[in-house]
Amino acid sequence: MATTEECRAALEKLSDSMGGAQGDVRAAADLDRSVSCHITDLDVTFAGRMTGGRIEVRETLPGPPRERVEIRLAMTGDDLVALVDGELNFAKAWGSGRVRLEAGLRDLFRLRKLL
Repeated sequence: MATTEECRAALEKLSDSMGGAQGDVRAAADLDRSVSCHITDLDVTFAGRMTGGRIEVRETLPGPPRERVEIRLAMTGDDLVALVDGELNFAKAWGSGRVRLEAGLRDLFRLRKLL
């Protein structure tokens, strides 16, 4: 089972990848939205902001997200690490319910280029 520190490192790695993206992927990453990632098996939530093509984690909170944010992710720590490492296909994981992504329809269309 992935630890909280490993999950934070995975989010930082994802942020670095987004920051270095080019073309359509860069345009998709260039949102300014509040974001949370609930790690279900650890019952911890990383909350922050997607801005400037990066994810800035501002808080690590116990339990599920406390506030409604614009982009919400939920998954196990192992799935987060596997997604970021390219070992788990996002579309298949989302389709099977292993990963939950909630966002406005417009944001979903933009985010699909990232994922």
